[in-house]
Amino acid sequence: MSDSKASSNGKDRPGATAAFPYDRMTVERFRKTFPRARWNDDLKAWFVPGKTAARRFDRWLERERSQTQTYADLKGCDAFAFDPILSKYLRRLDDHLEVVTLYSRTVVDEMREVPFASWDSDRSVWTVPYRSYDAVRRHWSRIEEAAKRNEPEERKTRREANRGSEKERAARARATEWRRRRYPLDPQNLPPFGRPVMTSAYGVVVFIGCDGEPADPEILLASYSDVPTSADIVWGRWRPATRAELVKTWPSRAGSKIVDGTWRQPTIEVLRVPRKAASVRERQRSRTGA
Repeated sequence: MSDSKASSNGKDRPGATAAFPYDRMTVERFRKTFPRARWNDDLKAWFVPGKTAARRFDRWLERERSQTQTYADLKGCDAFAFDPILSKYLRRLDDHLEVVTLYSRTVVDEMREVPFASWDSDRSVWTVPYRSYDAVRRHWSRIEEAAKRNEPEERKTRREANRGSEKERAARARATEWRRRRYPLDPQNLPPFGRPVMTSAYGVVVFIGCDGEPADPEILLASYSDVPTSADIVWGRWRPATRAELVKTWPSRAGSKIVDGTWRQPTIEVLRVPRKAASVRERQRSRTGA
């Protein structure tokens, strides 16, 4: 729904223009509340006369929004009662739904597509008003599948099935390489040390130095296959970026050309994810006193 705007009808008559979705029932309620309002063809909006017109219309519009949301919640609650989602990952409360799963990137991505869904960090649940039940249902199969995949028993089963496989060896090698906190760099195009930059393997990191140690071609092929290789590639040392560093980082311009290389300036879309993750880590540390 639109808001009001202080205006004049061209004859120095005080009032406000009022715009909102023009369905028949809403217009009837509007005209009952504002019987002196007149339609303005030039503005394609209603003109409500009076010095307090803008304030009165804004109050009416807020009531309309509240009533619309209440009706949508009742409709969603009825839809749930008629065709409920029965799952241990979904709780039904009197005034909203709660989605409770272990952490999953897929679940986070799906829940962000649900209108009005919000993350309760204190209780580690997603809260969803009933008006969004249809959206939850559309995304539920993927949410539930991802939640099941992250159950401890499911993860244990996958680990046992992969034990000794090429996939497990590759995963262990990647984890070992990550713990070494090193990354292949072109000595002719070193990143700015002490500032967050984007890498293909580890996301946004801060490089802290480079002593010129040559990178082993076999390690590059095994763990950094997407990094352009040459005989001159050397190891650079890195650390995770802090929240303060991420907030201060100036993103690259939208639409700017991305040059192939071992690092690049992050875009605003890329920065949003580590900024949010860093904020979560800081809140967790503050709660635990660490």
